Amino acid sequence: MVVKRSGHRVPFDLTKVEVGIRSAAKGRPLDEECIAKISGDVADWVRTRGSDVTSESIGMAILDRLRTLDPVAYVRFASVYKGFEDPADFEREIGLLTKASPPKPTPV
Repeated sequence: MVVKRSGHRVPFDLTKVEVGIRSAAKGRPLDEECIAKISGDVADWVRTRGSDVTSESIGMAILDRLRTLDPVAYVRFASVYKGFEDPADFEREIGLLTKASPPKPTPV
């Protein structure tokens, strides 16, 4: 189950993840195979988290994957996910994106 910001609990919906990524990647060099891979990775990650996962953690998992693949898709997704309201929000996020070091690989 996914715990929304409002506190409501809803079933995890892979289609919503795919639609969100596809929307952020529109016109970008992320093909359907890449979008399916990101979505599948996020779905697998959700399954390992237990019975309740917050929508916030799902959004962050998507952002983590987009960060290394396409910075523009990352900022687009962040703008909707984080509810940007003015240009300063974009500037702040781009600053975080360009200053942040890439995530360390997860041991296999």
